[in-house]
Amino acid sequence: MNKMYRILGKRGRITIPFEIRKRVGFAYNDVLSFTEAADGRTVVVKREKICSNCKETGHEIKTDEVTLLDFLNGLSEAEQRAALIHLSVKWAEKQGGAMNAEL
Repeated sequence: MNKMYRILGKRGRITIPFEIRKRVGFAYNDVLSFTEAADGRTVVVKREKICSNCKETGHEIKTDEVTLLDFLNGLSEAEQRAALIHLSVKWAEKQGGAMNAEL
């Protein structure tokens, strides 16, 4: 497991990296609890179940699906820029390949 760093914003917000969210199973609208460990430097984040009969009401939430938009919005500005450049280059290569095939 690689160590990942994020900067805590001035409003106390932080983004949990996509890879960790996917591996742990965190999904949009999950309720998370935060517990401070005895050492005073460690915080345990846990997904909480707040509804004991949620499946009975028919409001089952799919947690294994992530939309492309959610994924992209979860990236930092630098990661979004890198993705845009990568996709632009791929698109240009395909366009150039299609034009060369016509010639």
